[in-house]
Amino acid sequence: MTGDAEANLVRPYTLTAGRTDTSVELPIEAPIQTMPSANTQHWPSGDVRGRICELCADRPSVAEISALLDLPLGVARVLVGDLVTAGYLRVETTLTDRSTSDERRSLIGRTLRGLRAL
Repeated sequence: MTGDAEANLVRPYTLTAGRTDTSVELPIEAPIQTMPSANTQHWPSGDVRGRICELCADRPSVAEISALLDLPLGVARVLVGDLVTAGYLRVETTLTDRSTSDERRSLIGRTLRGLRAL
């Protein structure tokens, strides 16, 4: 592995202080939604947390967030989990017995798009 490739691999994990897990139940296919409190937060320029909150206005899955921001899935999960814990994002519940077939198709489509983008 070259020095640049090694640095690119390590750099994202500095965003999570090396943490690889979150205390939030966070399936990779779960849609994530921005909460009103995120709109009042002023993130420093270039802060990935602000980008995640912006993306979540469209309710992407964790896998989609990872792919869109070119972050390892584990890093995206930890950052999203931190933002959920802080009250800036909300994990939408996954499918239930009452979910419509449109909701099921939408979830499957979002999951496949996110996984393909990885």
